[in-house]
Amino acid sequence: MLNIKNINIKNKKVLIRTDLNVPIFNKKIVSDVRILAALPTIKLAIKKNAIVIIMSHLGRPKENSYDNKYSLKYVSNYLQNKIKNIKVLLIKKYINGFNFKSGNLYILENVRFNKGEKKNSLLLSKKYASLCDIFVMDAFGSSHRKQSSTYGISLFAKISCFGLLLISEINTLKNYLNKPKRPMTVILGGSKISTKFNILEYLIKISDNIIVGGGIANNFIAINNNIGKSLYEKEYIEKSKKFLKSNKILIPEDVYIGKSLLFNEKSTKKKIKKIYDNEIILDFGIKTIINIIKILISSNTILWNGPIGMFELFNFRKGTRIISKTISILKSFSIIGGGDTISAIDMFDDKKNFSYISTGGGAFLKFLEGKELPIVRLINNIEIILKKI
Repeated sequence: MLNIKNINIKNKKVLIRTDLNVPIFNKKIVSDVRILAALPTIKLAIKKNAIVIIMSHLGRPKENSYDNKYSLKYVSNYLQNKIKNIKVLLIKKYINGFNFKSGNLYILENVRFNKGEKKNSLLLSKKYASLCDIFVMDAFGSSHRKQSSTYGISLFAKISCFGLLLISEINTLKNYLNKPKRPMTVILGGSKISTKFNILEYLIKISDNIIVGGGIANNFIAINNNIGKSLYEKEYIEKSKKFLKSNKILIPEDVYIGKSLLFNEKSTKKKIKKIYDNEIILDFGIKTIINIIKILISSNTILWNGPIGMFELFNFRKGTRIISKTISILKSFSIIGGGDTISAIDMFDDKKNFSYISTGGGAFLKFLEGKELPIVRLINNIEIILKKI
């Protein structure tokens, strides 16, 4: 993989696509894991006297429209505190170019404000590429998407390469998942089973136990039970039944329910067969949590992607908190991936207590399937072609 360390970037305009998509609440960054992971590549480029430009997305704003809620200004301020010897400037208007000066670090405003970003607009990709001499793809968390700032730009940039984080993520995950120590347990949370259906099929083949949470768990509960107003996908009920034949999936015995999604909503413990039409499943019950603890204790490898309950609500974070605490004290090798999971760990534990934390969510899962990430294939193939010319 073509590495930024092996390229002469001195006095060159270097555009680094990072993943600074961090949770922000009340104008404060809740989890800085992704920012800290991006720093080594940024600092290397600064050390090598490049003119450094950073681009990233944040949240899901409406395209072609500015929204202060999704501005990277708080990330920019955070970086200024972390990088003392250089001035950090947030650039809002950059599509048609802007004036560069050496000695500054430039952060381009949220790329998802730009028309055509998500659809990988070739025109937008060309404009991104015109801003730099060298493009560095370092956003592992966005490497599974074919968008203008992650994929399209590589088609037009003079030189494209990978950053330290992306290379480290891929190499580390390859090493750890090539021959995992058994038993291997996977915790898979998320709101929609449709988005993780393919990975679930694959995980059943490679894992010994699968603990499902959130809307994914609701789909399995709904096969034989009423789940009230709980989130699930009706069209996937029949499709979900085939997974139960593996006997690897833990179905909750009991849950905590609420009647709204208010922060202080009261929680009530119930067996899954006694849920009423006006109730919402928001966390696992004690019996289910105990069963999960038993499985985790017997596991030598634990892979966790997605909280198992609505941990953002005060009375429904017990399941996610106990799972986090349990994994953190075990000697098992633990691999953590996904923004919400990282946020949960930041809330309940010290990140140092986990073996490996990946900055990727969707990219992390795609990689687990054994699929090559689009941007990795593209840049590697470009490099092979250039060597032959």
